[in-house]
Amino acid sequence: MANIKGIDHVQLAAPPGCEEEAISFYGKILGLKELPKPENLRKRGGCWFECGNQQIHIGVEKEFSPARKAHPCFVVDRISQLKADIEQAGISVKEEVPIEGRTRFFVDDPFGNRIEFIQYD
Repeated sequence: MANIKGIDHVQLAAPPGCEEEAISFYGKILGLKELPKPENLRKRGGCWFECGNQQIHIGVEKEFSPARKAHPCFVVDRISQLKADIEQAGISVKEEVPIEGRTRFFVDDPFGNRIEFIQYD
């Protein structure tokens, strides 16, 4: 049996023509480094970002529907500062039921995908 070692990337879907908004949100607001897509995948559209040792791939889906329940959760430092930066950018923050030992909040990316941010206390 194979030994699963971790997660390489999480892919989120977005509508055609999403790249500029994705780069603005994931790259500029969240501060993730954009990665070059392999040449043979560029024609599909979308973009990739580095997130620690993992990656976030924004893939184009013609019949796009945002992920409202399934979501990535980013572990962060200085969650209060991130929350303030996100609100300053005009993005609505959603609070959820607290979990002991963790501070967290949610946002929707520019395409309506649910994104969680968490800091362990």
